[in-house]
Amino acid sequence: MSVTICQSMGFVVSALGIGGIIASTCMDQWSTQDLYNNPVTAVFNYQGLWRTCVRESSGFTECRGYFTILGLPAMFQAVRALMIVGIVLGILGLLVCIFALKCIRIGSMEDTAKANMTLTSGIMFIIAGLCAITGVSVFANMLVTNFWMSTTNMFQGMQNVQNRYTFGSALFVGWVAGGLALVGGIMMCLACKGLIPEESRYKAVSYNASGRNISYRTGPYKSGLGYEADPKTRKGVGYEEAPRSEDGRRSYPSKYDYV
Repeated sequence: MSVTICQSMGFVVSALGIGGIIASTCMDQWSTQDLYNNPVTAVFNYQGLWRTCVRESSGFTECRGYFTILGLPAMFQAVRALMIVGIVLGILGLLVCIFALKCIRIGSMEDTAKANMTLTSGIMFIIAGLCAITGVSVFANMLVTNFWMSTTNMFQGMQNVQNRYTFGSALFVGWVAGGLALVGGIMMCLACKGLIPEESRYKAVSYNASGRNISYRTGPYKSGLGYEADPKTRKGVGYEEAPRSEDGRRSYPSKYDYV
């Protein structure tokens, strides 16, 4: 029962994480304009992975997509690629995990196959979570670098007007979603161990005696009614079989016959 609960909880947590990754990738507020020095402004700028938006004080918002790919920074394109890879792996992991759930029976699928599918989906969730966390962290590092460079230029008087950008809400959503996907993947990997049947888990275990090997040899005895030895083994030099009497008994010579 605990294995089923762990697997189900891992599936739910991973599904929430993958949904958060998709939402974070589609959100426009990856970077928002810093209003520390100018709290009252008629225009508010914010940017996402796919477009940049401007919101006026009247409430009108205008967004414009990035019409170029080669003109964007390399790190920006790397962040896009990481988020897309995380989404693809997460969706594939969810599809595999649905068929691997222990509470769902499809045909005559064995527990070993379900365990392998559970482990595969768990690894996919872990990689998807790491991709999301890495992509969001790289974008945050870019924001921090540009923020301090803009601050330095403003204090040196090199530029009169300089828009500085800070963390947007999409970054926090991406961090939380990546963490959920990572935790869900770990739970799926832990549930995989409980799905392996006991007979296959101990199939390759062999036991050897730790004591000294003692070999026994059987003597030249033959089972019979009177526990007699084999007559052939008793024959030797100077040995003659005793003659039989009329009643069938053997008559053995006494010691006086040899005098």
